[in-house]
Amino acid sequence: MSFSISGKTAIVTGAANGVGLAIGRQFVEQGANVVFADMDEKALVHEVGELADKEENVRIFGGDLRKKLTIANLLSATVDAFERVDILVNASRQVMETDPLDPEDTSVSELLQQNTLTALQVSQAVARRMIKQAEGDSSGNIGAIVNISSIAARRTHPDLLAYSISTAALDQMTRSLAVALAKHGIRVNAVAFGSVMSASLKGRLRDDDDVREAIVDNTPLHRIANAGEVSDAVQYLASDASAFVTGQIITVDGGRTLIDPASVTAH
Repeated sequence: MSFSISGKTAIVTGAANGVGLAIGRQFVEQGANVVFADMDEKALVHEVGELADKEENVRIFGGDLRKKLTIANLLSATVDAFERVDILVNASRQVMETDPLDPEDTSVSELLQQNTLTALQVSQAVARRMIKQAEGDSSGNIGAIVNISSIAARRTHPDLLAYSISTAALDQMTRSLAVALAKHGIRVNAVAFGSVMSASLKGRLRDDDDVREAIVDNTPLHRIANAGEVSDAVQYLASDASAFVTGQIITVDGGRTLIDPASVTAH
């Protein structure tokens, strides 16, 4: 089977920065048609605007995907531009701290909405489109959905209660959708990663050398990943190379979840 995604059409959410941006850029380099979607349209234009102006296979979509109308508009924009959608990468996510003892803390409901329910609603809309466009197609491999999760779903930190709950729910949503959509030829998987050298982590490391030391010391491979290492795993799951893989959570963490957890933030 081929790892190629050339000619396929992908929607990547959370694509204005970090892992989502890295995935979108790699997909473009690999010849896919890519719609970069994010709430922060200004950041999208800054990061991808020049690319979108030069390349026929790149589009930008700004909007709040927590709203059903925005999801419908995203799908319409994708189909208008490229006539179909073959891959969805749900990389839009938010991290916020939680006070575990504060009954007024709203972080759990906010992150369940942002990190879990939004991914579910986008997946449902895209899956319906995949099913419709595949009428008469007997190939058995109609589309791929890849959710971006975190090792926080399994290795938690008290300050990240809401993030852990939302990513754990995302993992179970991945498994459930995989079973529900298998009969339609749509595969659903996830990539859970540990600390990746994103812009936000770089900022934290500049302010606190102890954070870098703690992450590295608690990672058996003894380094922090770059975003491209997550993108490679996502491309595998989006390609025909993983045609018999569904409902799986692939972990890209340098071995952190294999050892005793330490009080290190897992972003």
